[in-house]
Amino acid sequence: MPNAASLPATTQGEAEADDGAIQRLKLAKTTHDSDNKKPAGRRLKDAEVSVPIVYGTIAFYLGRKASESQSHKWTVYVRGATNEDLSVVIKRVVFQLHPSFNNFTRVVDSPPFELTECGWGEFEIAISLCFHADVCDKQLDLYHHLKLYPEDESGPQTTKKPVVVESYNEIVFPEPSENFLARVQNHPAVIVPRLPAGFNLPTPVPFEDMNRKERSDTKEHLLSQWFTNFSEADELLKLAAARQQVQAHIIKLRRQLSAIDGATQPPKATATYEYA
Repeated sequence: MPNAASLPATTQGEAEADDGAIQRLKLAKTTHDSDNKKPAGRRLKDAEVSVPIVYGTIAFYLGRKASESQSHKWTVYVRGATNEDLSVVIKRVVFQLHPSFNNFTRVVDSPPFELTECGWGEFEIAISLCFHADVCDKQLDLYHHLKLYPEDESGPQTTKKPVVVESYNEIVFPEPSENFLARVQNHPAVIVPRLPAGFNLPTPVPFEDMNRKERSDTKEHLLSQWFTNFSEADELLKLAAARQQVQAHIIKLRRQLSAIDGATQPPKATATYEYA
């Protein structure tokens, strides 16, 4: 079963973390087409687009090559839950490293969204996801703790097995625009809603990077052998969402029944007393 990490997440707007085994990060509704942006088309009310993501670190001990200041080589990344390219939704990722690093704010504008460094200490990495204009106008901030040393092993650290720490989350975009839906409706990294009858999507409008050369897919990533397998995560998320809907419907029905019972019950008889 996939790991479910309860890590803090914030946006420049608001985010809601739904209760459940797997954390769902629901972003605030996008501000409707400001004057300085191209219109994103109509929005699909009462619908959500979901994007499963994984973010984490992989750290390798350098062994004989290790020095006092550089004992490990590590990579921090954001990837699709089953290693698909996320650039259809994510425009750039900003990694905030420890201030001791040169240029500790790193911006990655194309997939794979990752960076590799060497060091000796563990610290918290801030990861900011910036989305395309027709997706969301708020950025999402995540936080991940870099781990270099295993907790479940005794003895000297090996150079053959890295320390892998990953977190699975689902980003939820409410009321998606029709342009966004048209671009991602057949993309394997995105879970799209069933469209209502009579709702026809326009011809997909490519975003600014679509004319660039096709970029690498994380499925062929050199570190993919160490990635956690989240192949069942999508089904688990769908089941969790369906369970929440059923529970909400049951609560609503119980309230309606209680109201009906209260209206149909005869008034209680008032006690009367006779005095001699």
